[in-house]
Amino acid sequence: MTEQTETAAIPETADIDLIQRVIPHRYPFLLIDRVEQIVPNKSAIGIKCVTVNEPHFTGHFPTAPIMPGVLIVEAIAQTSSVMVGLSLGLVGKNALVYFMGIEKCKFRRKVVPGDVLELHITALRGGGKVWKLAAEAKVGEEIACTCEVMAMIDVPKDA
Repeated sequence: MTEQTETAAIPETADIDLIQRVIPHRYPFLLIDRVEQIVPNKSAIGIKCVTVNEPHFTGHFPTAPIMPGVLIVEAIAQTSSVMVGLSLGLVGKNALVYFMGIEKCKFRRKVVPGDVLELHITALRGGGKVWKLAAEAKVGEEIACTCEVMAMIDVPKDA
């Protein structure tokens, strides 16, 4: 199979059904709704529609709900996992992606119910088991978070 054919077989978007066939996360820890503009081995944009009904808002904070920064980073990781999983043909393979590191993480804007969080992911290094990705989480044109993440893909031997 040529690189062009392989690339053509990878979808440009992933709906919730495809996301759940690539990563193991489920409610209440599945933090992305859709992945768009997937460019295999290079980039993707995750979409998270933030709603007040999410369980973390009952305690963070009841009178001023703010999406916790660690959950923004987790949504970045999930978007990265979908892009990597699709790039490596891991749909339905029960692959797991483990964090190896988070660097240069900065939070610049609160993310609150009603926001649509866009998670812009760009691969810096990857193609095999270990990947490094840059991320920018945005609400509209405003940057909410920037970071770099490193992750390792673990595919079961029987997959």
